[in-house]
Amino acid sequence: MNDTLTNQITEFVQNVARAMGASLTVAVEETPEGTHINLQGEDGGVLVRRSGEGLQALQHIVATAFRRQLGDDNRIVIDCNGFRKDKDAELRQMARYMAEKARSTGASQEMGPLNPYERRIVHMAIAEDPAATSESIGDAFMKTVIISAKK
Repeated sequence: MNDTLTNQITEFVQNVARAMGASLTVAVEETPEGTHINLQGEDGGVLVRRSGEGLQALQHIVATAFRRQLGDDNRIVIDCNGFRKDKDAELRQMARYMAEKARSTGASQEMGPLNPYERRIVHMAIAEDPAATSESIGDAFMKTVIISAKK
């Protein structure tokens, strides 16, 4: 991503945070998975309340606002005070646990309902396990992930 776009996104996120009455610093980091926007500050609690719904909404707004400039290949992930990083690690751990349970019992395990970002984390964790497989089921925004042992 070029510096101009990075500055536009940073300014946009700062303006949204300011409009919410939150004073947060914004740092943008490029990773192989996409663009990570890290927010820091004592006012971050407003975004992570209710299981991070505000953070999810902000990520959706930013991704939608800059969809054309980013293209299909660049994902945006917004984190605040390490909240998403911790939740992602928790999701990966739960996915590995469910894969182990599926292998030991022979019964498929369900996780969900999960949003598209959370499903992606689970599918990536299961993809690292050669003895397990995962699939999403459902026809809504929130779907269930089925984790099974490979036969």
